[in-house]
Amino acid sequence: NFTYCPETGLAKGNEHSAFSGWAFPFPGVFLMAEFISEDEESEIVELMDQDDWKPSQSGRKKQDYGPKVNFKKQRLKAGSFTGLPSFSEKIVAQMKACPVLGGFLPVEQCNLDYVPERGSAIDPHFDDWWLWGERLVSLNLLSKTVLSMSCDSEDSIQLFPAFSKENGELSPPGSFTQTSACKNSGEEGCVLSPRLVPSKEVTVAIHLPQRSLVVLYGDARYKWKHAIYRKHIEHRRICVTFRELSAEFSAGGRHEKLGKELLEIALSFQGRP
Repeated sequence: NFTYCPETGLAKGNEHSAFSGWAFPFPGVFLMAEFISEDEESEIVELMDQDDWKPSQSGRKKQDYGPKVNFKKQRLKAGSFTGLPSFSEKIVAQMKACPVLGGFLPVEQCNLDYVPERGSAIDPHFDDWWLWGERLVSLNLLSKTVLSMSCDSEDSIQLFPAFSKENGELSPPGSFTQTSACKNSGEEGCVLSPRLVPSKEVTVAIHLPQRSLVVLYGDARYKWKHAIYRKHIEHRRICVTFRELSAEFSAGGRHEKLGKELLEIALSFQGRP
């Protein structure tokens, strides 16, 4: 019932929902359109398709490049991990230009293949945070889709009125005095009160264009679950997700030595799925 606006960082109530005309800040999302070119996209997908895609859950297929992990027992080893694929070296280098990806060192890459014919989807979930760190980075290839965000928290969200300016942008919080809505109420300079709604009643759509890069961190990583629903897979779509290590496996952490070993393997870019 809300749509994320990359220009303002706000989630804006959808026109035909009960939240039309309302908005709230939605931190923890970085979205860059046209992260790679059409030629780069074609080359990457062609190289992926030279390797096998293994069946995965919910009608997806996958290619994994990463260490062997047992999340339930919290066990981890290099196993047969030989690194990220060679074609990802350029992608990872390009990430350094993104302001939110300073110091990002991917230790795992997962390619997921979605097609409507298989009913491909992924249910609302959090990515593990025992092993994976703050930032989740995904490259969206071959077709557009929608990343659906939902929250199970018992907290409430404070909405504020959002009125379109002439240029179509949303007004920031605190700037909604003397609006047309106030004038219609017959009061000069009135301020519409913010509105509290349960978090569970709110869903936010993040529209991902073809060839876009999205980063989830902070609240969008740890407070909001993310999902891809079947109705938002219209054509073949490949999602390339990169993950970094948690603090436990990074410098100063309890498993720093193992983390360093895995990063050396990952960033050799000699991997096979």
